[in-house]
Amino acid sequence: MKLVAGNSNRALAEAISHELGQPLAKCMVRRFADQEIFVEIQENVRGEDVFVIQSTSYPANDNLMELLIIIDALRRSSARRVTAVLPYFGYARQDRKPGPRTPISAKLVANLITRAGADRVLTIDLHAGQIQGFFDIPTDNLYSAPVITRDIQHINNLANVMVVSPDVGGVVRARALAKRIDAPLAIVDKRRDTPGESEVMNIIGDVTGKDCILFDDIVDSGGTLCNAAAALMQQGAASVRAYITHGVLSGGAVARITASKLSELVITDSIQPTEAIKAAPNIRILSIAPLLAEAIKRTAREESVSSLFH
Repeated sequence: MKLVAGNSNRALAEAISHELGQPLAKCMVRRFADQEIFVEIQENVRGEDVFVIQSTSYPANDNLMELLIIIDALRRSSARRVTAVLPYFGYARQDRKPGPRTPISAKLVANLITRAGADRVLTIDLHAGQIQGFFDIPTDNLYSAPVITRDIQHINNLANVMVVSPDVGGVVRARALAKRIDAPLAIVDKRRDTPGESEVMNIIGDVTGKDCILFDDIVDSGGTLCNAAAALMQQGAASVRAYITHGVLSGGAVARITASKLSELVITDSIQPTEAIKAAPNIRILSIAPLLAEAIKRTAREESVSSLFH
């Protein structure tokens, strides 16, 4: 088995390498003056089972091209099998046609990864489960819920916790977490008038006196979370914290979260956190390196990955 890391989230790749006791393969990824990407695998990978660790996060297009070129380099180096490990799958929010003459970019990216030569994909908390069907190769969609559940169980009064879905689309995800920790479920009904902005309309469920946990897969601008937290506090919630798998946190999101009613935002390191995120007083980072390392180990040994979540 060989582990190859791109530049998108080197810290996570090194943490996975440490968990597995397997050093990262020597791989040079550099850019020419015009920003063309050049990759050279600097050790023998012939006949090896290779795992490429690369989130397609900001800058999404650069990191995606890095991934594709690394996969091509491995294919041309006679690797036996190449697995693309995508802790965060960029373009996942473009999984359908929201209007006429618009693309389904998630499908296009799936095609690119497949055509580049990947034999398998390993990712965490896809924005929509059906994206697995966009790939014509085996795709394992892992869940951050076990990692998040263990963290939630350290809350002092777990009996007072209520899981809240920040929108109707995330109800299935939130219900699964609520079932894991044996907590009730509430839903934030929101109406989005323009992209990137949201207006909270109503809270479905009685949150009075509850320690609310907002649970979702992606936080980008942070507007939805901040509005949801404010609405929950207005409805009498005792406290509001959020657990989100992928902390995109673009633009002024960090400042927005810091100034919000959220007592804490917990994100994973599926996307490499910026210095601003690390410095924020109410943002905490959970590592998914042990989860990914175990999934990689099981994949290499041809063992069950789904049993990780039973």
